[in-house]
Amino acid sequence: MPNCLTEQQEEYEVMERNLKAALNEVDFVSTTADIWTANNRSYMGITLHWISRSTLEHNKATLACRRIRGKHTYIIGAEIENSSYGLLNKVVATVTDNGSNFVKAFKVYQPVTESDDETEEGESTPTDDDDVTFLDLSEILTAEDESDGQLSLPPHHRCASHTINLISTNDVDRYLTSNAESKAVYRSSTAKCTALWTKSSRSTLASETVEKVSKRKLLVPTATRWNSFFDAVKRIAEIPMSELNTLCTKLGVKCFKDKEYQFLHEYCTAMNPLTAALDILQGDCPYGTLLPTLEVLMQKTLAVKDDLSRMTAGLPDAIVQAIQTRFASVLDNKDALLAAVSCPKFKLRWLRDAGRRERVKELLTAECRRTTAPAAQSPASVPTTSASQGEMDFFTFEAEPEDTYSAENEVMDYLRSAYDLQILHQFSNIKNIFLKYNTPTPSSAPVERLFSLGGLVLTPRRNRLFDKRFEKLLLMRYNHWFTRPTPLFQS
Repeated sequence: MPNCLTEQQEEYEVMERNLKAALNEVDFVSTTADIWTANNRSYMGITLHWISRSTLEHNKATLACRRIRGKHTYIIGAEIENSSYGLLNKVVATVTDNGSNFVKAFKVYQPVTESDDETEEGESTPTDDDDVTFLDLSEILTAEDESDGQLSLPPHHRCASHTINLISTNDVDRYLTSNAESKAVYRSSTAKCTALWTKSSRSTLASETVEKVSKRKLLVPTATRWNSFFDAVKRIAEIPMSELNTLCTKLGVKCFKDKEYQFLHEYCTAMNPLTAALDILQGDCPYGTLLPTLEVLMQKTLAVKDDLSRMTAGLPDAIVQAIQTRFASVLDNKDALLAAVSCPKFKLRWLRDAGRRERVKELLTAECRRTTAPAAQSPASVPTTSASQGEMDFFTFEAEPEDTYSAENEVMDYLRSAYDLQILHQFSNIKNIFLKYNTPTPSSAPVERLFSLGGLVLTPRRNRLFDKRFEKLLLMRYNHWFTRPTPLFQS
């Protein structure tokens, strides 16, 4: 056992050393954070994300899965910390869900003043990112601010997937229960679906009956993921009406009426674009994917109106209104716009309004000028020969004219170029913009995957692991590509 512990400690040190080496080569990183409860213990998980400058590939690692005690109030802001990984001035954003504890933590410890007149499920107001000071996630939470004695957190992004989940549950439910055409049929059809899920999940005989009658198994939704509810409803709607009612009779559940069966189909039609958007945003995608996804989501949602009856005809409008309300601070946010337009696969193609396309193009041009400003202030000509100081004092020339290849030219050439990601290597300023604004993820799903992995480490038979021991085992498992002597990554 001592030898095993020694080997694991050495492996952990190799992982930590390789991770530090990788982070030394990047300019921008982002984090995701969330709280996980298992075996009556609570843990704060933090994952780290960055884009390789050479390959433009996304890389990820976990920094912590630390035990926290007491109530999960906004004071958890003081727990979002990690060991020193050289992140000073590199953290551009932290992504969390819309929980009130996280929202309050980032308001209390945020260096930029934000509006306080919001609810837990709302969206924050836009802020002027030119005044944001990006702070080190490790040092800002282990030392107090010299001016006001407060901790400071990086800029906060709310999880887009969690927000869409709120739209799919709270806002859609509010519309369907307040609309006279759909209220009764919505409640009765979902109640019958719930009865089928309950029967099939609690009884082996019932499950065998389902498989015998419908030649498939029913999916049972989970409480935390709306798309699992959609998939479960869709599975029932795929069963022919006659087979479905035969199944209901055998299981002792009330049969579906024609209007209820029609409602299930129309519900799936109206909600299908939301499931596609959720799958995209929860995947491994950059922050620039968010706005194009929302724009296309609204277009596709409104496009299905012709396929709906009076019973659900107003649902697409209600969904679009909810998107515009909950994402109000994001739809015209500078960072989100720059992230989208600097993604070669999107550029300006996702914008249909000509005026908005021109504004975003001007925004990218202005950012390119600002990016090149420091270089323009450097000396115009620096000799590479070993000339004496006196000789250099003699040869005094006027500054060379600015490079004719301006920011406007770079933007125009970029917009005319191909849509492949590697095209960014030809446009240095736009590449820097891409790296800065696309480093965050639109969703906090990565930290939830960390917790899924944590469940495989903190099993019931290992629930007596010391907190630090559990954290090290989880970090080595998640960061396994950094545990090799020669890590398989490129920075």
